[in-house]
Amino acid sequence: MDQIKIKAEPRTEQGTGAVRRLRRTGMIPGSVMKMKKGGTELIKLPAHDFMMAMRGHASKQLLVTLDMNGTEVPALMREMQNDVLAGTPIHVDFSEVSLSEKVRVTVPLYLVGEAVGVKLGGGVLEQTLRSVDVECLPADIAEKFEVDVSKLNVDETLFVRDLQLGDKQTLVTRGEVPVAVVKAPDDVPAGGAAAAAATGEAAAPEVIKKGKEEDAAKDAKEAK
Repeated sequence: MDQIKIKAEPRTEQGTGAVRRLRRTGMIPGSVMKMKKGGTELIKLPAHDFMMAMRGHASKQLLVTLDMNGTEVPALMREMQNDVLAGTPIHVDFSEVSLSEKVRVTVPLYLVGEAVGVKLGGGVLEQTLRSVDVECLPADIAEKFEVDVSKLNVDETLFVRDLQLGDKQTLVTRGEVPVAVVKAPDDVPAGGAAAAAATGEAAAPEVIKKGKEEDAAKDAKEAK
């Protein structure tokens, strides 16, 4: 994995209004949970530099090197909050790590290949698990696991215990948890996929509307 280096500075700005003004200056507020000293340090990151460093990285749990005024701190990016409307990062949390000690992370699963039960049997492939928890050294953190489902036939299920992740990753998720299944055509409710899509489309405006109302309330509170 290529090294991801991000510049960071200590910050004193706290509170909703203060961090919103900080974002307007092109900075992203964040925090680092300190392993060696203990406690949490508040930081700020140049938004443009941070987003450029994140280009091409899908996972939100990444090993990065924080450049803290010349001091390099290995850290795991634990959580990134995005703006509801723009989708841009508005807050990032890190945890300082030791490169020689294992950490527990959640890694997304991506299905690859065309299941034989779909191609030849007319079945429907259904992914039932989107991520797994693993333990590994920070340098061995995977951004995603690709799961080959090409040999999966109708009425067959792929379980966590069937995953081949290599000797650097230790699975924490229980082995009996199903990852994907090919269902026979008769087992799939008519219009199931279309109904799910319609539900998603109907829910989206509510999220946007709620985001606008919250922003309006924050602006009104700051104006007072």
